[in-house]
Amino acid sequence: MRLPPLSDIEIQRELNAMDGWTRKGEAIVKTYDFATFADAMAWVNRVADAAEAANHHPDLDIRFSRVLVSLATHDSGGVTALDFTLARTMDELAGLPKPPEGPSLGA
Repeated sequence: MRLPPLSDIEIQRELNAMDGWTRKGEAIVKTYDFATFADAMAWVNRVADAAEAANHHPDLDIRFSRVLVSLATHDSGGVTALDFTLARTMDELAGLPKPPEGPSLGA
């Protein structure tokens, strides 16, 4: 089932509650920095498992110990609740504190 894209206001509200995530066009983006290449790759593999389970796949650009992430729901034409759900999961997998659930996403 195709999810509707979030409005600009909903996207900004969600971004305000999350550390390091920004909007770039019709996607949300973040850069993760790890101590080593091996740490970055281990995190990418954990993200891959979570993405497969959610059937929602990020664009990942790996640059040694830095991973640039872009999330968008392409078949919906923009950013949806799925993107923010996966973004929170990615932060948790990186060991970052879990932000409160955003107001537009619900439970």
